[in-house]
Amino acid sequence: MKQIINVIAILLIFSSCKDLKISEKFVLLPTVKHINYNGKSSNFNHNSKFVFFSKTNHKLPVLIDKSINLTEGTEKNHNVSFIINSDLDIQNEGYFLNIHKENIEIIAKDYAGLFYSFNTLRQLIKDSKDQSIGLPIVSIKDYPSLSYRSIHLDVKHHTEKKDYYFKLIDQLSSIKINGIIIEFEDKLGYQRRPSIAAPDSYSISWWRSLSEYANERNIKISPLIQGLGHASFILKHDKYKKLRDVNDDDWAFNPTESETYEIQFDLYKDAMEATPFGQFLHVGGDEVKVIDRDGKKGFELNLLWLNKVSEFAKQNNRIPIFWDDMYLKHGGVWMVTRNTKLNKQEVDSIWISKEDKLTEFLDDFPKNCIYMRWNYFSPWAEGNLKTIDWYKENNLKVMGATAGQTRWILMPQDYSNIESIKSFALNSVDKNLDGLLLTLWDDDSPHFELYKRGIYAFANYTWSGDDLKTEKLKNKFNHRFFSPFIKKNNFIDKLENPVRDWANLFVREEKHRNQISKNKNSINSHIISLPTNKNKGEWSKKYSKKIQIAKKHSSNLNSILKQISKLKTKTLRNKYTLDIYEQVAKLSKFSYDAFLTFDDFDKGMVSSSKLLKLEDKFSELRFEFENTYSKTRNINKPNSYYLDQDHHNHTANQSLNMDWQFIAELKLFEKIKLTYEQND
Repeated sequence: MKQIINVIAILLIFSSCKDLKISEKFVLLPTVKHINYNGKSSNFNHNSKFVFFSKTNHKLPVLIDKSINLTEGTEKNHNVSFIINSDLDIQNEGYFLNIHKENIEIIAKDYAGLFYSFNTLRQLIKDSKDQSIGLPIVSIKDYPSLSYRSIHLDVKHHTEKKDYYFKLIDQLSSIKINGIIIEFEDKLGYQRRPSIAAPDSYSISWWRSLSEYANERNIKISPLIQGLGHASFILKHDKYKKLRDVNDDDWAFNPTESETYEIQFDLYKDAMEATPFGQFLHVGGDEVKVIDRDGKKGFELNLLWLNKVSEFAKQNNRIPIFWDDMYLKHGGVWMVTRNTKLNKQEVDSIWISKEDKLTEFLDDFPKNCIYMRWNYFSPWAEGNLKTIDWYKENNLKVMGATAGQTRWILMPQDYSNIESIKSFALNSVDKNLDGLLLTLWDDDSPHFELYKRGIYAFANYTWSGDDLKTEKLKNKFNHRFFSPFIKKNNFIDKLENPVRDWANLFVREEKHRNQISKNKNSINSHIISLPTNKNKGEWSKKYSKKIQIAKKHSSNLNSILKQISKLKTKTLRNKYTLDIYEQVAKLSKFSYDAFLTFDDFDKGMVSSSKLLKLEDKFSELRFEFENTYSKTRNINKPNSYYLDQDHHNHTANQSLNMDWQFIAELKLFEKIKLTYEQND
């Protein structure tokens, strides 16, 4: 009987799949510009032998998926033909892909378009394989909405395993990302200034090999070397302390010192050698206010520095990019760019009132420099849109920057920041910007797999420029990233609130976990009080809100963990990503369950010995967590690594191992021992 039921269930699944429109069975991400299904299947499927021939004698692009049965044919013997026609009436990187009953035709504008046409074909073949169906008869016309679609790789706090970067390039290129900006800091093995390179840095030649690999897949890697400010990776060293803007502060350079530029130019040269195909040199320049010197005020000194590094970039055939916040702060409109409560008329009025400040140094700005307009939370704000327009009206080059995460511990929040990504992408298209950058800051160092949904969203909206609803985007991501049979699963969204509340679960009100390692008395100043045998019930009363939160999240996390476990049996690809999410959920659940154990103790339901055993249980969890993460990332820094002053409370910069990830829990265990060991 059970076997019969199983057979019926399988048949129902098959029939439901069969009943779907052919257009619903195939999901392309990014979505394509124009697509026309005729409702019928071709004679091709994933097992077909694809015999290709180039009518223009162009070589086959690099194939990401080696499982496709693709062989070279002749003019008379082929079923896949492709040509490159630079005169094709379509944007650069564009292509036409036509799957007929018995043959496939591809016409591409350029080699990049040819590469992307095969990536689109690859996605169709994947869906054919996953669902055991034939390829559709379909006509596709496709091209990008933004010419530059770039991902930011921030490696300042840790590096990934080397093979992971190559796999990442394959994945990014498969979704039509064409740029990477790597923020090196000390993770590049500088040859001209070797003392600045971290002991665990990767060599120039290795980074060059990654750049070459990426270039073959239509991704150009450009470097970001922080300058003027964010210079701790340089100025922390005794050798360079004399160049600090403020003697006891390793944040910023003195911009009037000639040696400042000698060092920065040496680092630029090494970085450009590591990224030989890059068009840009990102020089940073954000979040810095230098002291007045030599009759010049701080902002003038910013300009002094920017002009010198921009001239260097020009001489080396690179386009300089800098973060635009200091200019806007000088002009008095910085906060306006993020204020969503202001309407267009109010913003225009503010701009008029600040005109003198905004134009004070306009003629002194280097004209080869790109202003990178960064807004991570509210790109739809009228002030942000006004800033872009103002740059363009004044013939200044501008590019946008949105974010895959916004400084959230453990995992990205706000549904992978999709709404902000979408908004900035569509506004960039509307305002005819050249490109957009997706920043992936390593400040709180979430695992890179947790960025993937945001990256796919970014790839979609910058390529397609369509107003695809967020929920549909999530479903398409699940289909494309995991399996066609996991479309409407929202476990990532469900995990957000438990993680959000987890961050400061054991931290006192108005304190934050990121501050713990910098405070010598953090056990008392930052970690919550613990219940004792005196005044039973008082602790539970004091933390009643947190107890209710812990109960709710613990129950929800049970459900989420079951969901992830089930998905791991169903997913066809990227199971490792689910492993990472599972570790995030387990860590969060441990903390909530521990909090509830304190509640049980306060109510006399358990002894203090159970509290003392929490650390052992945590050690097992930590071992599993780190073992999972370390499959792709280097989780420990060398003992000789020299930490900087950490001005921004970057959690990942607060220890040589992964103690920073568990800092609140580790301090809690110290407090448990001090509180209960003598009484046990």
